[in-house]
Amino acid sequence: MNVGDTLPPLEIAVTRTLIVAGAIASRDYQDVHHDATLAREKGSPDIFMNILTTNGLVGRYITDHLGPRAVLRKVAIRLGAPNYPGDTMTLTGTVTAVLGTTVEIRVVGVNGIGHHVSGTVTAEVAA
Repeated sequence: MNVGDTLPPLEIAVTRTLIVAGAIASRDYQDVHHDATLAREKGSPDIFMNILTTNGLVGRYITDHLGPRAVLRKVAIRLGAPNYPGDTMTLTGTVTAVLGTTVEIRVVGVNGIGHHVSGTVTAEVAA
């Protein structure tokens, strides 16, 4: 890998099931992640994905590209536009640093209303 290399984009369908399953798997029982009526009462048009699900999807994106022996050392992300059911999030990545077997990748996730996630992932790759 070299600085400037890009990862192939990954499109993820943002389904109601993905949102609810991700919230349950991460033990995030906030109603805005599983109850559309309560989410609307709180000002959201629908349920939306939690940050832990996004974090997991970003990690999956990197390890799918780097392989099963890659070890994520740091994932630093920031959320923007919510991921609502029925949308698609497209993840893209660009290598920003390489030092020995350590690689840093800038990741951006975009959906139909804007940037959902941005940040960097540092991973150790097998030599």
